[in-house]
Amino acid sequence: MASAPVDLNMLREDLHLAEAGGFCTFEGWVRNRNEGRPVDGLEYESYEALAQLEGERIVAEALERFEISQAVAMHRTGSLKVGDVAVWIGVSAPHRDAAFRACRYIIDEIKHRVPVWKKEHYLDGDAEWVACHHCQTAPRASESGGHDHDHGHCGHHHH
Repeated sequence: MASAPVDLNMLREDLHLAEAGGFCTFEGWVRNRNEGRPVDGLEYESYEALAQLEGERIVAEALERFEISQAVAMHRTGSLKVGDVAVWIGVSAPHRDAAFRACRYIIDEIKHRVPVWKKEHYLDGDAEWVACHHCQTAPRASESGGHDHDHGHCGHHHH
């Protein structure tokens, strides 16, 4: 969890290991529209101690489940503007398939399990809290063996 912008190159440094043949990242950005409404910016709030613990647990699970060398995850809190990085995941591995799968696993699990809430501020001056993904009761891909919901494509940014 980070309450201020983070140097993404610093996060990358932890992933550059001799046994790794490459790394995969996901950056979630604050987008300018949600459900047709123009967005000015947003705020993330979290139960920080639990969010940090759950995030560390998810990274540990990825390290155990996939043949990867290292994984790093960061989620912002506080006020963000359009274009800001809201979430960053990086995974290094000897082979790309494991890195891609672990990266996807980490972002999916963060969206479902980490207690973070999002309040969108709209250009018309209105603001509202939007649905928190971790409150949903649908089974996750890790539980059901498949995807019960659409996450978009690689490079599609959810925030």
